[in-house]
Amino acid sequence: MTMRRMPEFAAHWAFFLDIDGTLLEFAARPQEVRVDPALLDLLGQLSAAAGGALALVSGRSVEDIDKLFAPRVFPAAGQHGTERRGADGSISRHAPPLEDLGRAAAEIVRLTAAHSGLVFENKGMTLALHYRLAPALRVLAEREMRAIAAGLGDAFELQTGKFVMEIKPSGKDKGSAIAEFIAEAPFAGRRAVFVGDDLTDEPGFDVINRVGGYSVKVGPGITRARWHLFDAAAVLRWLASYAAAFAPHGAESRT
Repeated sequence: MTMRRMPEFAAHWAFFLDIDGTLLEFAARPQEVRVDPALLDLLGQLSAAAGGALALVSGRSVEDIDKLFAPRVFPAAGQHGTERRGADGSISRHAPPLEDLGRAAAEIVRLTAAHSGLVFENKGMTLALHYRLAPALRVLAEREMRAIAAGLGDAFELQTGKFVMEIKPSGKDKGSAIAEFIAEAPFAGRRAVFVGDDLTDEPGFDVINRVGGYSVKVGPGITRARWHLFDAAAVLRWLASYAAAFAPHGAESRT
């Protein structure tokens, strides 16, 4: 997809934002990232400028998202759309057969015990194997995770990302989560914007493209997104400009 100049700002946008690699730079381990007060302030300002139509859409669990961004609480889709909290606070989950997932988790634990540098992350309904600390183990990680996922049958599928292989329930992804959000207040009727950086974000870009929104890819890589930002710092500058331009009357905005 040919990239183009970023779209002109306009009122009544709805923002869907990935977290790692988009709002935050990656850390060696997922639990090592930190959200600073400036980002919390920016997201609060952006949400106000968008009339509350801001949702975080992540591979992290909703619980983990809330811990990262505390004390603020945003609408959120976690574990690649497997769970979702709407603006009204209601939570929906696409629950998999957890007993099968438990057996798969045990296999991944044995794998990480045998190979230093592999990091296992059990998110509750999805299982992630990170090899960022040991890129040379990519082929092994992919082979083993494909075998484990195949043993789970059609209820689960394998999702590839940056230095990670993830087993997740079939039938849900970031695209399905965004589609559910845009059917609800306060997102409905607004121009949808999704910003993401990874293969896991491509289903979200597809949905945004279908509804005539703005799909924005962060960083390098082949993508179906139609716009591009260089890195997380560029994302924050762009979002800050929108928040300043559409700050509610009488509100103090900061860039």
